[in-house]
Amino acid sequence: MSDGTTPSHGAHAAHAGLVDSVGERTSAIDRRPPDRQVVAVTGASSFLGSNLIGMLEEDERIRRIVCLDVKAPATARQRSRLYELDLTQPHAEEKLSETLAAEGVDTVAHLGFLASPAHATQWAHELESVGTLHLLNACRRTRVRKVVMWSQTFLYGAHPTNPNFLSEPHPLRAPRHEPFFADKLDAEEEVLRFGKPGQGRIATVLRMAPILGPNFESYLTRYLGRRLVPTVMGFDPLWQFLHEADAVAALRLAIVRDAPGILNIVGDGVLPLHTVIRLVGRSALPLPRSIARGVAGALWIAQLGEMPASLCDYLQYLCVADGRAAHARLGFSPLYTSREAVIEFGSAQRLRDVRLLSETAA
Repeated sequence: MSDGTTPSHGAHAAHAGLVDSVGERTSAIDRRPPDRQVVAVTGASSFLGSNLIGMLEEDERIRRIVCLDVKAPATARQRSRLYELDLTQPHAEEKLSETLAAEGVDTVAHLGFLASPAHATQWAHELESVGTLHLLNACRRTRVRKVVMWSQTFLYGAHPTNPNFLSEPHPLRAPRHEPFFADKLDAEEEVLRFGKPGQGRIATVLRMAPILGPNFESYLTRYLGRRLVPTVMGFDPLWQFLHEADAVAALRLAIVRDAPGILNIVGDGVLPLHTVIRLVGRSALPLPRSIARGVAGALWIAQLGEMPASLCDYLQYLCVADGRAAHARLGFSPLYTSREAVIEFGSAQRLRDVRLLSETAA
């Protein structure tokens, strides 16, 4: 098993401009949707949404981009059309149907998901689970032929019986009592049902490893950004990551290429959690298992912690996905290793620390 130390050319790529990081590395893949696509993007103002739109603006295969969100993405340019949309509203399906039909949308990138657990669980359920139903019903009523969904490898669950690498057919065992996972599991099921063979439609679910980079924010970036990072005493599970630029690149590939089904999108290599903490420039704070879960639960209830107690499983057990299918079926090859993603995140975090200290001193 690799420890993520193998160098890649991603370490030498400038971060300024995710658009340039994709290139034409998938020329061997010849299954393409019709030229000059009209692509709708939910969650258009999120990190993934806005950077994907920036890439699509530069892609000559894209005729028009329909941006769907409660606010406009900063990357929208000449090819983009903006529609204010809240997936939690009861009339969302009707508004979506009208918009998708009027714009002639044939492909939807569904990115309207939370990167971190929310205390407002009912609102999150309306956004992710019910909102996905609104979207797919609207797609069925119009001419949408493909839906690409952002999902997460953490849905496999962290278990002591997990194999070294989890492939796409492996059952999803993330705890359904945790709303952060339950809503995404529901959404995956609905998207895959939309793309069931024999209906003339395509559904691509991209299960991404935890995303790291200079700009992406989530509960994991906040967890790793602590001065003292809590860990579970006696455990040092292997983790893998996906650089934020590779995450956006994979979404673009899934839009311009046809690859039905589920694909794991991961960076090369794995790292023990304590090595991750060291590379970020932080110190581990080992806690006994019972105390760690209790502290995490108490901090979450008090709205002072990054994650509920159920996510402590990932601090103990393996949850590493196999990315070979994405390479074979989509042509996806990460530009950054897991180690490089961690190092870039750590460098950006240290710069933020310096700025914070400077502002405090001032």
